[in-house]
Amino acid sequence: MSIGFWQIAIVVVLVVLLFGRGKISDLMGDVAKGIKSFKKGMSDNPDSSNKDNDSQDNNNQNNN
Repeated sequence: MSIGFWQIAIVVVLVVLLFGRGKISDLMGDVAKGIKSFKKGMSDNPDSSNKDNDSQDNNNQNNN
């Protein structure tokens, strides 16, 4: 059993009626901000963690 076009259309209409277009657009804006923040955090983390790991590796090699 597959989901048809009419079933998707009915669900979309019900969601718009329940929440209204304003609340849905606000929610999507918040989701977009969260995704951007997450991507920024992920791009910042590998750089700092690699520097920390490299400095720890250098310290370990110097101790041996």
